[in-house]
Amino acid sequence: ETKDEVKVSVSDNGIGIPEKDLPHIFEKFYRAENASSEAIGGTGLGLAIVKYIVEGHAGKIWAESKLGKGSTFSFTLPVRSSRLRIKRK
Repeated sequence: ETKDEVKVSVSDNGIGIPEKDLPHIFEKFYRAENASSEAIGGTGLGLAIVKYIVEGHAGKIWAESKLGKGSTFSFTLPVRSSRLRIKRK
C-alpha cells in the first residue's frame, strides 16, 4: 500500500483454503476440494468476477489462508489525484 493506492481486506474465520488451491481460486468455476460438498454453496464465479472488476480498475487482488483458521482476501486500487471535471452545457 502506498499513497497512490488504497487497500481493502476482508477476513473470515472459516474453514480456510488449502495451499494447493490458492493459485486457482480466482479462476472461473474453480472450487476448492473442501468446498465441493453441498453444505458449501456457490458456483465458483464470485472471486473470478471480483478479480475482473478489480483488474479492470488497474488494481491487484490476492488471498491468504490457513486451514481451520480462515482466509483474508485483499485488493488494492489506484487513487487518482486529479478531480473529475464535468462540463456544463
